[in-house]
Amino acid sequence: MTQPDAYRMVQRRARAAGIETKIGNHSLRATGITDYLKNNGTLEHAQTMANHSSPRTTKLYDRRSDEITLDEYEKVGI
Repeated sequence: MTQPDAYRMVQRRARAAGIETKIGNHSLRATGITDYLKNNGTLEHAQTMANHSSPRTTKLYDRRSDEITLDEYEKVGI
């Protein structure tokens, strides 16, 4: 499967799921790596599965720090 074929498949699946946000192949890669790490996966194994030569590259796909929890919002004392 070529990269453009994979991109078109992702777009079709996103439309079918009602996702309006523009996503692509790297969105799915980031989701997979993030989910793996959230479930106690190791960075080293994520790096191997993603076929990255450097753990720094794999860390770029880790979106765990993007999530703001309810606990963080409750720190606002208004």
